Amino acid sequence: MARVAVMGAGSWGTAVGKVLADAGSEVVMWARRDEVAQGINERHCNEKYLPGIVLPATVTASTDPAEVLAGSHEVVLAVPSQSLRGNLETWVGLLEPDAGVISLAKGIETGTLMRISEVVAEVTGLTEDRIAALSGPNLAREVAEGQPAATVIACTDADRAARLQDAFATPYFRPYTNSDVVGCEIGGSTKNVIALVCGIASGMGLGDNTMASLVTRGLAESTRLGVALGANQMTFAGLAGLGDMVATCTSPLSRNRTFGERLGRGETLEQAQEATNGQVAEGVKSCTSIRALSRQVGVEMPLTEAVHEICHEGGDAVEVAVRLMRRSTKPE
Repeated sequence: MARVAVMGAGSWGTAVGKVLADAGSEVVMWARRDEVAQGINERHCNEKYLPGIVLPATVTASTDPAEVLAGSHEVVLAVPSQSLRGNLETWVGLLEPDAGVISLAKGIETGTLMRISEVVAEVTGLTEDRIAALSGPNLAREVAEGQPAATVIACTDADRAARLQDAFATPYFRPYTNSDVVGCEIGGSTKNVIALVCGIASGMGLGDNTMASLVTRGLAESTRLGVALGANQMTFAGLAGLGDMVATCTSPLSRNRTFGERLGRGETLEQAQEATNGQVAEGVKSCTSIRALSRQVGVEMPLTEAVHEICHEGGDAVEVAVRLMRRSTKPE
């Protein structure tokens, strides 16, 4: 039984820890809070993030990163994208010499405009063949409940991707491999922003035609950005592209969509954050860096621009929507 470290005990990190344990690994999770680690160790549950989900006995937790990383030759990074660098800088000296890293984070780092795998490589010095990304239509609670789901494990090293595929495969969780790390990371980052747009539209009372149009055009601008950065266009038609976007844009379990709904109903960013226990949706943070990246490479992303205006420039959702619809017509 291989030992795997999961650095982060939020809802998705906990769900992935359960998947790995169900697939046969010994899982040790790093939690920031003592009460979370204690709940996992003593009651086999994470009541704060996944209430009602029973974790296998082979999942344990600690607040000591040295204890978690010791003897772990696979390290799953399950902390938010914008806090990843700071955390990783404190962990890098604790990694096993031959450790590989799998990132669950979805975002573009503010300031540097780096993808997460690029941040990992810069901080740790690992070569790209030892860094993988997991992305797909994977809502944490549904995965934790054992509902059938598929995902993508992206790595430039096909052999490593195949080994990770085996490590994550369970009767309810089906991983596919892909060598297009850029495409998988861009798809996973941009879908959070488009989910905010869909949530805003839903909060305004708009219907399915609007949702379908936003998802489709959102996928188009995500693809444009990915291709400009060297991604394979077909990746965006797969699980890490269309699949992830559909799940995140349409499900009430999606934090980005539900956060957007509150904004669409007229709540301020602060009110929406207060209603979600102080948590800000990832898309609110990453829309700034994604917009900057798109401008850097000369890619037009009108929906991302709209989210940034609403979230960070005081834009009125109705006025922004009207302006989007009045943009000049063009071929699809």
